[in-house]
Amino acid sequence: MEFLDQFRIDLKAVEDVEERHYDVTDEFFAALDTPEVSRGKVVVDLQIRKVAGAFELLFHTEGTVVVACDLCLDDMDQPIDSDNQLLVKLGQENSEDDELIVVDENEGILDTAWFIYEFIALAIPIRHVHAPGKCNAAMTETLKKLSATRSGNGDGTQTMDPRWGKLRELNITD
Repeated sequence: MEFLDQFRIDLKAVEDVEERHYDVTDEFFAALDTPEVSRGKVVVDLQIRKVAGAFELLFHTEGTVVVACDLCLDDMDQPIDSDNQLLVKLGQENSEDDELIVVDENEGILDTAWFIYEFIALAIPIRHVHAPGKCNAAMTETLKKLSATRSGNGDGTQTMDPRWGKLRELNITD
């Protein structure tokens, strides 16, 4: 049995309400071979409910993934906590829409692994940095030096674009 088989759900076997619990670890991310997240420890609780000819899947995802810090590029733990929902129907052929997923009724199998990964990736904030004082000191020092060199003339004083000087002359203050 392949590792990701546990994330496949036979919808035809769901009678009323079914609950599943997944421990998403490094093995999960390695099996999906995704570039954004490759390590972590996340718990996913899934509730599957049969409602009016469809299935409502409620995902609660909580844990930590390892991502690169935007400032120092060292690995950092990023907490994840999200609640997501999918609406799934059995139909003639597989299709995905923003609001509805259709699974071929002859097969009746929904693979939730990629959806779980997407929910985790979407829960990662756009900007992720270490807590103050936790960044790699050598990297932040280098970043400060390079930033100062780029925005000044190297001795700590900043040179001003001459066009701004002309605009300052026009500034009339009382």
